[in-house]
Amino acid sequence: MQKSHTLLNNLRIGVLGGSFNPPHAGHRQISLQGMRLMRLDFVIWLVTPGNPQKNSRDYADLTTRMAAAQACAAHPRILISDFESRNGLTYTAETLDMLTSKYASTRFVWMMGADNLNSFHTWRDWQRIAATMPIAVFNRPGNRIAPLTSPAGHALARFRVPVARAATLPDCEAPAWTYFPGTLNRESSTRLRQTQPDWAQTAEKA
Repeated sequence: MQKSHTLLNNLRIGVLGGSFNPPHAGHRQISLQGMRLMRLDFVIWLVTPGNPQKNSRDYADLTTRMAAAQACAAHPRILISDFESRNGLTYTAETLDMLTSKYASTRFVWMMGADNLNSFHTWRDWQRIAATMPIAVFNRPGNRIAPLTSPAGHALARFRVPVARAATLPDCEAPAWTYFPGTLNRESSTRLRQTQPDWAQTAEKA
């Protein structure tokens, strides 16, 4: 992490994992909304070295993505981390196991978009992820009904915490999850790569 490890203890921390290839305003929006609605002390952006479900040739290098994430976040309570790369981790379940083990007094919440909820059941050990820490799911354009139609949404339906009680989510015992319908930022990393194919070179020069 970018701050001393001891400072992460006894806090409420949102964890947003992804390739950030590139990072965009949607990542920042859900981070700020998560801090406000769940009363989080910090949100950590875990910049993954690579996604097992994606082609590694499509990635800018980790250093470039880390720097771009820092510039995009532009907030003292959004921390940028290469935790997975430094610890040789590939899968989210392994990452969350290590985080909760290293920082046992921290109340973590895993954060993801509703587009990821649609495919969550295909992630390795997804049920273990859901049992490790509470999950905050943020609406993404075209995925508004994911909580009702996705396989994971069905499987975890009885553990859903109403958005009106979102401030309690970090204190809930996993599995527990909340869906936030108010985030509709239309930016996506895929679209940005299509419209700005040289984004990595531009970021390196910044």
